Amino acid sequence: MSENKILSAGDIAAIIEELSHKIYQDIPSIDNFAIVGIHTRGVEIADRIRTKLEALSGKAIKHGTLDISFYRDDLATRGKLPVLRETLIEFNINNKNILLVDDVLYTGRTTKAALETLMAFGRPTTIKLCVLIDRGGRELPIQPDYCGYKVQTEHSDLVKVRLNGTDKVEDAVFIVTQ
Repeated sequence: MSENKILSAGDIAAIIEELSHKIYQDIPSIDNFAIVGIHTRGVEIADRIRTKLEALSGKAIKHGTLDISFYRDDLATRGKLPVLRETLIEFNINNKNILLVDDVLYTGRTTKAALETLMAFGRPTTIKLCVLIDRGGRELPIQPDYCGYKVQTEHSDLVKVRLNGTDKVEDAVFIVTQ
């Protein structure tokens, strides 16, 4: 097994800065916009983007978190109970433009579960997907609207995102090959 660092803390900071500017340019109305992070590392990435967007707009942005555990289509086959985290959406998502944020996009199944979870709260005008890493290997027709870094990986590879606020280590992204 080998571990190869593909992004450093500086790379991640630059990606979040660039994504934030692209997202800000595309927001039709900051007053009708909200950002939702998928647990676990998607929440931290969403918070970082939200902070940048608030600085750019000068306005507070509605935000929330999603735990997709009960919407996963592999729940029965995982062999272990999921660690439950908090879903917290304290605003009406109806007619909002939502930015859904995750750390890694792979098969698309996490995003599908997140969409199902989010739709249980209402009917937004739009939902856009933002990911730090797109590693290919899609099993569902899901693509990101905003992507920080694309890398092709083998099915047996792991992409590990480590973030200071979540993991208490320096930000980095690794590909672990078996």
